Amino acid sequence: MSRPAIAWINLEHLKHNYHLLQARAGAAEIMAVVKANAYGHGLHLVAPTLLHAGCTSFAVTDAKEGACLRDYLGHETKVSITLLSGIYDADDAGLCATHGFIPAISEPGHIAMLQEAGFRGSVWIKVDTGMNRIGAADPAHLLEYINQTDIELAGMMSHLACADIPEHPMNQAQFDAFNAMHQALAPDMPASLLNSAGMVGMPHHCFDVVRPGIALYGAEPIASEPIGLKPVMQLSGQIMQLRNIARGETVSYVAAFTAGHDMRVAVVSLGYADGVPRELSNRGAVVIHAKPCPIIGCICMDYTLVDVSECACAETDRVEFWGDTMSVSDIASLLDTISYTLFAGVGERVLRKAAP
Repeated sequence: MSRPAIAWINLEHLKHNYHLLQARAGAAEIMAVVKANAYGHGLHLVAPTLLHAGCTSFAVTDAKEGACLRDYLGHETKVSITLLSGIYDADDAGLCATHGFIPAISEPGHIAMLQEAGFRGSVWIKVDTGMNRIGAADPAHLLEYINQTDIELAGMMSHLACADIPEHPMNQAQFDAFNAMHQALAPDMPASLLNSAGMVGMPHHCFDVVRPGIALYGAEPIASEPIGLKPVMQLSGQIMQLRNIARGETVSYVAAFTAGHDMRVAVVSLGYADGVPRELSNRGAVVIHAKPCPIIGCICMDYTLVDVSECACAETDRVEFWGDTMSVSDIASLLDTISYTLFAGVGERVLRKAAP
């Protein structure tokens, strides 16, 4: 059998989250963000499920991801695929022409590449409203340039920097800047500003299109304002071996853990190469039969060692690293990071499977 390192993907929870966000979006269209292998959840599972739930607009990072998404959704499927990072070169422009992608454009030179590739579709204009990341330096000039071509405009978008901090003054400042720019340049053009956290903290500013990402996968974008999302991924391993160690013996690399008493230790088939943060060494926990069990010693590339002295378990039992019982957001908070990094860090050798 294959190595027992599995991310179980609960597709019913995914549909629940999509419909919950759909209700919050009101009249706005949902553009489901499925970049980075659907935030580590498996694009081959997530995208068809969202399509069957009624979603027809998707966003990925680049043309390569877009081509994978087309394969999973079927080339005859009438769905739109937006490339949030636009294009990088002539090859990307060619893929846009072939597959009908909608790139988010911030540079006039990218329009020239698209024309040379025979692109006859539409593009988003990406503008910066304070994040200082990607955005057109002169949106008016870019808009004028596009209007001189056969390329159509899908709309104007920007991105919030501090939406997960609802009281941050930048949120209103960015909304005001984006709204003013939109009204001045193209008030009839569709507009898109809100990400997952924006949909929670700024629900009255949805404009025409919202772009939820992390919320689809069940992580509450604003911890203080939960909206009832359900976790989609359960990252799990399996007990490979049980061993008894005596008081005073050490565990794993650099002897970072010393047993203070006689213990029972489980060797679990998941390590940092699979996406288990090494920073959880000697401080995190896993769940076995609904019971939290401490991680002891340094997490290895392929294994994690767990104190199961107080847990009735056996070899081949499933071990949850995060999911229904162990919240990924709680683990992220413990490590002073965000749930995105944990999801995106799940390794390629971890099998993504639909939960039974």
